[in-house]
Amino acid sequence: MQILTKAPYSGQAEPPTVDRLPLDEETPRPVTVLHQAFRSGAKTRWHSHRRTELLHASGGLLVLHTEAGTWTVPAGHALLIPADVPHELAAYGCCEMRAAFLTDEVLGEAVPRNCRVIAVSELLDVTLRALASGPLLYEPNGRGGHLAALIVEEIVGATEIHIALPMPRAPRLRKLARDMVQKPALDLDLDGWAEQVGVSRSTFTRRFRAETGLSFAEWRRRLRILHTLTMQADGMSLREAARSAGYRSPNALRDMMRRTLATTVLPPSGSLADDAVH
Repeated sequence: MQILTKAPYSGQAEPPTVDRLPLDEETPRPVTVLHQAFRSGAKTRWHSHRRTELLHASGGLLVLHTEAGTWTVPAGHALLIPADVPHELAAYGCCEMRAAFLTDEVLGEAVPRNCRVIAVSELLDVTLRALASGPLLYEPNGRGGHLAALIVEEIVGATEIHIALPMPRAPRLRKLARDMVQKPALDLDLDGWAEQVGVSRSTFTRRFRAETGLSFAEWRRRLRILHTLTMQADGMSLREAARSAGYRSPNALRDMMRRTLATTVLPPSGSLADDAVH
């Protein structure tokens, strides 16, 4: 996986030229796990794989972009990417990552149709590390084969974490979403957002939900929270991250993160308290 220099995500409607990275296809095993380290700000070019890919972040924050949307992968979580889906990956904070590549045959009915973030159990974390540290050509009936089977079983039974940011496809809505990704602090009322795309308020809210599966308010909350997670992983304080996301105080952002992410993922408790307003 080639690492390029840091660059902001454009949110463009179509990705640039997509490369096929063959690392996963050169090993005649149903499950292959590779270990990679990313410096903060590293970014891959657009690429795809012939196998399902599981990206597991054990440190830092990974942000993956596809034509369909943005997925943020905090430490301790993983992202399933279907085969042949073009994507680019950016790292915030120094990231330790394990990439597992799995055949359709070994996944069976669990082959993913869409990208999704999952919670990583302690067993999945340990088995990914163990298989990554062993030989690529492991014995199918030996230790490597047993580890691979456990990895598949843990992936199939994992809990999905709903923190994706789907992008609308309609050109005017997509342009608005791209602008908001670049400037999450933009603040208008619903009538103002509707005016930006030249439709009524009711048409705007209806079309946005139809395109993304989320209300505009929920989509915007996710955008601002994911922006905050990204900025914190890149070293920004909660106070600074709150300001860049458009919140007036760290307390307001902290409360929103707790309400939205309480059953999914939260940064370490200390990172939410460092800049509390008293």
